[in-house]
Amino acid sequence: MDFNESLRRAIKTGKVFLGQNATEECVKAGKAQLVVIAKNCPAAFKEAMLANESVASYVYSNSGVELGKACGKPFVVSALAVVEPGDSDILSIKRA
Repeated sequence: MDFNESLRRAIKTGKVFLGQNATEECVKAGKAQLVVIAKNCPAAFKEAMLANESVASYVYSNSGVELGKACGKPFVVSALAVVEPGDSDILSIKRA
C-alpha cells in the first residue's frame, strides 16, 4: 500500500478532517476510524491520541509540512482524522 496515494484518495472520495482541533472533535464524537499524526506533532497531542484505544492511530514518518503535501494542501497538517475512507484502502493500515 502506498500510504500517500491512499491518503489522497481518502481525501478526494471519503471524509477526512484536517488539523488537531478537528481530529480531536472527531475522536471525542466517536466518528474517527483512523487518526494520522505527523512525527513532529506536539508531544501532548500525540500522546493523547496514541493513548486513546477507541481509535486506531498511525504516526506519519515525516513532518507536518510533508503530511500537508501528501494531503495535497499548501499548509502544515499535524494531524488528521479519517471518518470515511471512500474508495481508499487507508484503513488497512490499522491491521499493520
